[in-house]
Amino acid sequence: MDSVKILVVDDESRMRKLIKDFLTKAGYTVVEAGDGEEAVSLFYSAGKFSLIILDVMMPKLDGYGVAEEIRRVSEVPIMMLTAKSDERDELKGFSLGVDEYVTKPFSPKVLVARVEAILRRTSSKEDDGKVVDGGIELDTTGHTLKVDGELVELSYKEFELLHYFMTNQGVALSREKILNNVWNYDYFGDARTIDTHVKKLRSKLGPYGGRIKTIWGMGYKFDIKAE
Repeated sequence: MDSVKILVVDDESRMRKLIKDFLTKAGYTVVEAGDGEEAVSLFYSAGKFSLIILDVMMPKLDGYGVAEEIRRVSEVPIMMLTAKSDERDELKGFSLGVDEYVTKPFSPKVLVARVEAILRRTSSKEDDGKVVDGGIELDTTGHTLKVDGELVELSYKEFELLHYFMTNQGVALSREKILNNVWNYDYFGDARTIDTHVKKLRSKLGPYGGRIKTIWGMGYKFDIKAE
């Protein structure tokens, strides 16, 4: 785990120390930034990061500005820390590609658990053409789905959509992003086709259909499997 490096960005030194202490104890390497401009500078100069933990309210450049800059060049997971829970703020963050929100105050142990869950999701690799998550098994070679060991028939686009969800587990995905990646950039149809496919997928996934969460006003997220 020594190679897993996390950038912690917060203008409060005590908060950075708290997070760093718990993450370091869990075996992660932590790099700190005290404001948004320093965070962007470190992102480009300090090597590859596996995760960015980012405060919203900061001097010079706020968390949304940092997220927007990073998303121009990278899909590194971003966890946003906020002092308040406001649906509009969260939707703004999700539209910028933020993966998860954590509201202050929070339990450091819960924060570490969330970090571990995000890193498990992003570090998971396809083995022998298979993407396996609990009782869901996608075979990308044979283009088949098994749910709790039972073969389930999917259309081509249903398969592609589920594969996209599973390989972006925990990531808030806008309808536009889904269309661009599953239906390709040259698709000009109605975005409601996604909702139709999601409805069918939920039904075919049986007990795991609830893993596909709706983000109202934006799109969908394939939830991280509960441990």
